[in-house]
Amino acid sequence: MTKKQKKTRNKLILTAVTLAAVTIFTRSVAMPWWAALLLFLVPYGYIGWDVLWSAARGVGRGQIFDEKFLMSVATLGALAIGEYPEAVFVMLFFKTGELFEKIAVGKSRRSISALMDVRPDSADVLREGEIRTVSPDEVSVGEIIVVRPGEKIPLDGIVTDGSSALDTKALTGESLPRDVTAGDPVVSGCVNVTGLLRVEVTKPYGESTVAKILDLVENSSLHKAKSESFITRFARVYTPAVVACAAAVGLIPPLFSGDWAAWIERALIFLVVSCPCALVISVPLSFFGGIGGASRRGILVKGAEHLESLSDVRTVVFDKTGTLTRGEFAVTAVRGEAETLELAALAEAFSDHPIARSLRSACEAPPDTARVTEVREIAGRGTVAMVDGRRVAVGNGKLMADEGADFTPATDIGTVVYVAADGRPLGHIVISDIIKKDARFTIGELKAKGVRCVMLTGDNAAVGKDAAARLGIDEAYCELLPADKVETVRRLAAQLPEGGKIAFVGDGINDAPVLALADIGVAMGALGSDAAIEAADVVLMDDRLSKIPAALSLSRFTRRVVRQNVAFALGVKFFVMALAVAGLSNMWLASFADVGVSALAILNATRTLYTSEHGLWGPR
Repeated sequence: MTKKQKKTRNKLILTAVTLAAVTIFTRSVAMPWWAALLLFLVPYGYIGWDVLWSAARGVGRGQIFDEKFLMSVATLGALAIGEYPEAVFVMLFFKTGELFEKIAVGKSRRSISALMDVRPDSADVLREGEIRTVSPDEVSVGEIIVVRPGEKIPLDGIVTDGSSALDTKALTGESLPRDVTAGDPVVSGCVNVTGLLRVEVTKPYGESTVAKILDLVENSSLHKAKSESFITRFARVYTPAVVACAAAVGLIPPLFSGDWAAWIERALIFLVVSCPCALVISVPLSFFGGIGGASRRGILVKGAEHLESLSDVRTVVFDKTGTLTRGEFAVTAVRGEAETLELAALAEAFSDHPIARSLRSACEAPPDTARVTEVREIAGRGTVAMVDGRRVAVGNGKLMADEGADFTPATDIGTVVYVAADGRPLGHIVISDIIKKDARFTIGELKAKGVRCVMLTGDNAAVGKDAAARLGIDEAYCELLPADKVETVRRLAAQLPEGGKIAFVGDGINDAPVLALADIGVAMGALGSDAAIEAADVVLMDDRLSKIPAALSLSRFTRRVVRQNVAFALGVKFFVMALAVAGLSNMWLASFADVGVSALAILNATRTLYTSEHGLWGPR
């Protein structure tokens, strides 16, 4: 609890003790009604003065029908008809419910505050040979900042000197540090763990990763879910309606029975029960808790509307390269003579092509470049080089034909690199993109939730279909250009059942048009990706695909909690309202039907935060 909440708690305890003492005293000692009223006004005014004042200010501003107005009218009315203990108890219970609400909201806010801790307070910039401490927004692009061990990186940039491990937990939820050295990009919000770093700033603070993320989270409350908007509209109609009904209960029946006191009491009980606190508090709190807890795991949801929409997702479309796969090539098979891989790596020793890097990585030792001369890269075919005096050709079938090597076309699925020496084919090497370790788990989890999984790729059909089969993907569309992806997603969306939504998962760099088109755009591995943060509705700050089914589970759980609260609150309220009209209820039961139900709904709403913090998040 905060200091203010502890003070409120102490006031509640003191009021409860005073109420009990006054009740016992007035029932054991005979006294006139005005003396008893004065005694009960002490705990009533002590605990309820701020409620009465707030209601009066609301009336002055024209905001009449809120919960504090209803509480004020009901409790003052109870005092007027002589129900002194009940009036104080209703106000006491109402303030107790408010305290529960503040504690629950505070817990949700603290989960987001952990993310807010990534905000840098200052930056040490190197100017005129001296280190000066300034505000991050005073640092210009191109300047060098110094980041010591234990400090947050204040701005996005590139390491120019030093090496270190970075703690990215606040942004990604990952506990393992990330190693960086000279030439590596770094993003603001990460914590420098081990070594001193000099970083050249590449973006002003306002465009940095941490600034964009903080803006995203701080403004998430502006995007209300449909359930929230419905409750807001419902309360605007519901509250005046129940006030009118309460007035009717208190004024119409006595015209025929003459029992004004009894019917006015029933109207006041009706008024207490009708307060919509449980709905207007618990529904937004449910979404707020879900967003807050998800943010602590590196899942940033741009508002309650997107969290709610996730629960309606029936089709998830994945980009392949960089999303389901790592976007890194690796040798998966070597066919032919023993020297095939070694000669290929030597011939490609000077190339920076991804295939060349994968060939070198597959060798046990770095290739000896002294053995290589006369290297010539041929566009669209491969590389020819002299290795130990032998003419070695590494490339596709067209290059083999040019070299006069009579090769047998390979049937392996993947990128095939043929190798020949002095015109004689030695064999071929199969290179494939590496599938992420949790990709198959993710697809399985989504299919178990009844979600259709589709993959889009620009790769050739054989490679795409093979990857889809290994992952368990339902459908794969291959050899697509960027415009084709947009059209395919539009066509898949048209096939959805009524109310169903489509989500697109991409790496956030080349997929911005499709991310924007889908009902829910999910950006994978978006740490430092401006395109992802701008275009996506849900941003995953690392490469863990398993967070996607976790986000869907959280969304569905949040909606379930919201529906539980709405059904429970309205059910209890309408039941006790009926009892009140029939004369079978009292102020004590009315207090529970209002504040007690609100407290239970709030406690139920906080389960969205607890589940998102402690639920299943897939393999680490």
